Amino acid sequence: MRDSVESMEESAVPQQSNEPARHGGPAKFARTALITGSLVAVVCLGLLVVIFFLDTFNATVYSVGGNDIASDTQEAQDIRGLYDGARAGSIAVLVAALLVAAAAGALLYRARNSAAGEGDGGEDVDFDDLGR
Repeated sequence: MRDSVESMEESAVPQQSNEPARHGGPAKFARTALITGSLVAVVCLGLLVVIFFLDTFNATVYSVGGNDIASDTQEAQDIRGLYDGARAGSIAVLVAALLVAAAAGALLYRARNSAAGEGDGGEDVDFDDLGR
């Protein structure tokens, strides 16, 4: 009888695994990278929309005087190229932000099951256990 009680007590004690504890590694920063990448991508998209409307507005104002925005004059070329640097920079940052967000999302997806038991060591706690 005593042996069965001792074996029950031993089985009730959570067993320590020989597997080393995972401290997150790169997945620890993946959520922050996903949020940051998504936010930067949204800002870049907004900037591209603003640049599109400014280009359209400048072309419309230039065309009101009877000029053609597609002409080969220096003034038309300057208006067409006014936001080229901002557009190229915004597209480059947008692509980089999307790559960071995609990589962070893939990393979070890959590590989704290993993070579930990380905080409590994988042991289940009942309401009765909390009262002790």
